[in-house]
Amino acid sequence: MLLIPASIVEPLKLGAVAIAGEGHWITGTAVIVCAYAASLFLVERLFRIVRPKLLTLPWFARLWNWLLSVRANALGWLRR
Repeated sequence: MLLIPASIVEPLKLGAVAIAGEGHWITGTAVIVCAYAASLFLVERLFRIVRPKLLTLPWFARLWNWLLSVRANALGWLRR
């Protein structure tokens, strides 16, 4: 499942190194940033698709609920 994002990022990282090696540092950096952004977007979309199935696993449901409560507490603390 995570092969798709990795298959996007890894070749683009090699291309970014080649671009930066030619002396185009800003373009190489932009390629790496865009590659990681695309990978993050794909992983997020995949997680949204498989989350209902993952929540059927008891250990994942407990972990997910714990993370949501930690996030809610942190946001409540920051709003004060």
